[in-house]
Amino acid sequence: MSVQALPRRWSLEVSPERFRQLALSAVGWLILIVATGATVRLTGSGLGCPHWPGCHANDFARFEPRSFHSYVEFSNRIVASLTVLATLVLAVGASRTRTLSRGVKILAWVVFAGTLGQAPLGAITVYYDLNPWLVLTHLLVSLVVLGLGVVVLLEATRVVRGSSSGLPPLPRAGGIVLLAAAGVLVVTGTLATAAGPHPGSTVVRRLWSFEPAVYWHVRATAVFGISFALVLAYLVRAKAQQVRGALVLLGVLAVQMTIGEAQYRTHLPWWLVLVHVTVAATVWAAVTSFVFSLWRPRRMP
Repeated sequence: MSVQALPRRWSLEVSPERFRQLALSAVGWLILIVATGATVRLTGSGLGCPHWPGCHANDFARFEPRSFHSYVEFSNRIVASLTVLATLVLAVGASRTRTLSRGVKILAWVVFAGTLGQAPLGAITVYYDLNPWLVLTHLLVSLVVLGLGVVVLLEATRVVRGSSSGLPPLPRAGGIVLLAAAGVLVVTGTLATAAGPHPGSTVVRRLWSFEPAVYWHVRATAVFGISFALVLAYLVRAKAQQVRGALVLLGVLAVQMTIGEAQYRTHLPWWLVLVHVTVAATVWAAVTSFVFSLWRPRRMP
């Protein structure tokens, strides 16, 4: 019996390359849900479906679109469901990949749990009529889960491509400072978005005041920029392999800064703010990837 059961057991295993593909897909969904969630916020569509998880009380399957806002909100819920499914596949796939460490497998399940936990948080947010503090928490949790998903993806990549020699303590410490600065940058940017007067979405409840929010966001950007410049200078001088990743991150940052300046000069049209938020999620993923490479570099192809 054991000899016959062996092929079945092996058939359920996931190869490292296949798991890497699952992780890449999950990260893509985690970025997409940030974009669709921001669309709900910026268009004032959060109460387009006044009940949760369906649009009507005690009826999950019933959906009768009454307006543009209903379509936006319900579409976001569909994307959220698919994102939960993608992270569940990620977690199960991690459990079936023998070459992954126990820590990475646990982290994959944490990503799934965090994504699933967004569902009741979304319900609470709707129940309290889109309290801006709950909306802010909803977004920040999404970004934390996205960062953890990126770590799972990078660990999967190290398994496939192999690891490389690590860097000295100084640049690794600089990476931690950079990640902390990026976290502050994300939080202040989220506050600025929550406070901003976006034309076409005047029904959105605001949080704090726009000018002070932008004031602190600009200064957080400066701290982040200085930290990144110092780390990049060290890598260039040491001719480290992470320079390539740093240049990619620099390019994404340039795009984000250009969009940010454009949206400010055009009085914050909601669709351009949406692009800014979506690229911000990509920047966060890129920063996480870059800092990870300082601590646990992979072998370059």
